[in-house]
Amino acid sequence: MARRALLDRSAEFTVDDQVPPPSQPHPVRPDQAASPWRGAGGRWLIWLARAVAWAVLLLIGYRGVVAIIEGPAPRSVPTGPVAAPSESTQFPVTSAEAYALDFGDVYLNLNPASSAARSRDLAAFLPPGASGAAGWNGSGTQRMLDEQVAGISITGSHSAVVTLLAQLSNGRLIELGVPVYANAGRMSVQGLPAWLPGPGKATPPAGSQTSDQATETALQTQLPAFFQAFATGDQGTLARFTAPGARLTGLHSDVTFGGIDSVYAPAGGATRQVSVTVTWHLPAPGTASSAAAGGAPAALQMTYQMTVVRQGGSWDVRSIGASTQPLAQGPP
Repeated sequence: MARRALLDRSAEFTVDDQVPPPSQPHPVRPDQAASPWRGAGGRWLIWLARAVAWAVLLLIGYRGVVAIIEGPAPRSVPTGPVAAPSESTQFPVTSAEAYALDFGDVYLNLNPASSAARSRDLAAFLPPGASGAAGWNGSGTQRMLDEQVAGISITGSHSAVVTLLAQLSNGRLIELGVPVYANAGRMSVQGLPAWLPGPGKATPPAGSQTSDQATETALQTQLPAFFQAFATGDQGTLARFTAPGARLTGLHSDVTFGGIDSVYAPAGGATRQVSVTVTWHLPAPGTASSAAAGGAPAALQMTYQMTVVRQGGSWDVRSIGASTQPLAQGPP
């Protein structure tokens, strides 16, 4: 029965359903034959990406080499509107100060014998048509000894008042306000100057610190040798009194040491700010000197502020300069 069932089922196979023998190739279906071969499509994309990456790297390297050879590119100049400078930067301050000094040198000197020359010189500073007398009636005399610029007040983009500090031959110290007009590199004194009071005398406060008399006595003994070496600039001797790391040049015999007049040392620790008053003798002139005539040499008292440091049993000098110690009361 089993054999008959197998024979009956084998009769149902058609010719197309028969399995080909092993020696024949497997038949290909029509839908499989129409599709393209895709075995290496991903590799082509990888090679294309690598080529693009190398091209970018080569371009970057080329641009870098060119930039190094040619240097940085010039900065572009802005073509838009630039903010206008302020009035203080527009006005030529330095030139106006020098201009006012030259004007003051002529204006403050009065002498009827040279009035014509004064008017002619002042005309160079005044606007066209202004009187060369500049307010002077032609009488009296006055001589200006020295002048400096005390300040400047800018009143506009083309105008300012320069204040001069002047020393007159009568001993007065005055201020002179000079109105200056400036435009396109040219200047003039646009109005009459103003005579102003000079600075008054200020009274510094009296010192209230207590002094260290023991330190003052020690310095009175030590400092004469220091100032003798300081006057001549003797570096070997100065090194004995100089704190480590400090260097003092000395005066190279511009003066000679006369003596220590006073020493003020405040109480404190191992480092002090002391004031020392010294008398210097000035060298006699090369011509006939007062010493040759039997007179004493010229002498000046001067006060120094010194920073001293306690080292062992002595005080070493770290620095020396001008002092703000008030003047001692004495005869005028």
